[in-house]
Amino acid sequence: MFVGHYGIAFAVKTERNRIPLWVLFVAVQLLDFLWAPFVLLGIEKVRIVPGITATSPLDLYYMPYTHSLIGALIWSGAAFFIYKLVQGTRASNSAALIVGLAVFSHWVLDLIVHRPDLAVYDDTLKVGFGLWNYKGVEFAVEIGILVIGIVLYLKRNVITSVSRKIGIVVFGAFLILVQTQTTFGSRPLSSGRVVAITALIFYTLFAAVAFLLEKQQRTRAL
Repeated sequence: MFVGHYGIAFAVKTERNRIPLWVLFVAVQLLDFLWAPFVLLGIEKVRIVPGITATSPLDLYYMPYTHSLIGALIWSGAAFFIYKLVQGTRASNSAALIVGLAVFSHWVLDLIVHRPDLAVYDDTLKVGFGLWNYKGVEFAVEIGILVIGIVLYLKRNVITSVSRKIGIVVFGAFLILVQTQTTFGSRPLSSGRVVAITALIFYTLFAAVAFLLEKQQRTRAL
């Protein structure tokens, strides 16, 4: 799962919980934000195996610290407490819980698309429903989740700036293009390290765009 994760971030952001969109963008990809440096440090392992699934050539054969069920629950709990600590009295328990659940949503969506490479604990009892083996269906699910999330975001949040609405739609269209290239384009990948570095760059870029979109709204409100 790639851009589908961002559909969750858009969907759970409301005026009531007041969680910054960029925080939710980081939350839904936190397991991968951690996975990338873990791969670069040799703590977790990935290799390129062309054809291992119809959609992705990644053999994610060892990632117990970020993508096991127990690991995901631990990082989700950590996100809850960190958000409460950083936001202090400005954050309700429900908002912090949403951040924690956003983190855990990554594992749930990955479970749907991954081959059995997600451990329940440590490197044991690996699960995955394998939707990556059905390229067209997986693409439709990714885009469906993203589009539904953006529609909910536009309905649930007061957006007075027309340019911001356009920016969100354009950003959504760009994410769809990225997913299209990821699913159907040719992707010569040389190593797991390259994949990890590329992931960090894109995830950081997308979170920065989410920050700028909401900053534009706050600036106009002043």
